[in-house]
Amino acid sequence: MTMTNEHSGDAAPVPAPDVATTPPRTEDAAPGIRPFSLAFVAGVTVTKWTRLWAERRAETPLEVFRSETDRQVAVLHEQSADVSFVRLPVEQEGLSVINLYSEVQVVVVPKDHPASVFDAVTVSDLADEHLLQDPDDVPEWRDIATEVADGSRRPLRDIRSIDDAVEQVAAGVGILIVPQAIARLSSRKDVVYRPVSDVAETRIALAWLTEGATADIEEFVGIVRGRSASSSRAPSREADDAAPDARVKKIGPVAKAKAKARAAAEAEAASGKRSGAKKPAATQAARKKKQSDAANAAQARRRKFGGKR
Repeated sequence: MTMTNEHSGDAAPVPAPDVATTPPRTEDAAPGIRPFSLAFVAGVTVTKWTRLWAERRAETPLEVFRSETDRQVAVLHEQSADVSFVRLPVEQEGLSVINLYSEVQVVVVPKDHPASVFDAVTVSDLADEHLLQDPDDVPEWRDIATEVADGSRRPLRDIRSIDDAVEQVAAGVGILIVPQAIARLSSRKDVVYRPVSDVAETRIALAWLTEGATADIEEFVGIVRGRSASSSRAPSREADDAAPDARVKKIGPVAKAKAKARAAAEAEAASGKRSGAKKPAATQAARKKKQSDAANAAQARRRKFGGKR
């Protein structure tokens, strides 16, 4: 989320608490080994991926830092970071981007707000509220907001962080609509957050420069995509091309069992049809025999009566 001071026109990103905002330098890296640098936006938890990196690439130091929202792509172009976990949408020219997961949007309100009694709300429930952020950040709200429609929306105060914004929510100044992960960063007892069901979810993605992608980048992309240690060093494109074959091999026994069951069912059905077909055949033979017996009896009667004449 980008906090905007509508009065001054300045935009300020939302930082995560207690996380460095500039890349730390690794002092104890072995000579000649360049640290691998990873950036992420507020609300993204990278622990599971950094742990795997440490297990598989202990010889390559890892630098991790939080990038501000308006610099989540700039850190790549400036080569401050090798990869960046970004919150979409971003300008993707020159980048390779893989979508990772969606984030539910929530409204942050005072603890005694009417919305607090519901499990979830809609934007129409919030139409009369004052939004403490740029309305363009939440177009679903902007399009139905009373203060936007009648021109009564007042300029925002200087809001420089998510903590500042939540402070104003707690004071009853207005509301916030942000990804749930952002709301959790500044959780406090005097505010609550509830999902907004009809606001589009945001998405978190991993981005890196397409040109000049290094083996380290390919390795980290493999880790994020869930490749095993034995295959993670393969270039991502080659690994993706091989993935369908791996899936086929993996499901082979299942497919075989299904085919076997299907064949048995078809055989049973065919057997039933054959046994069922015998009955009509037997009936037809009996009918023919009956007709033949009747014909023979009639012929015998004709001979008998003819003999009498």
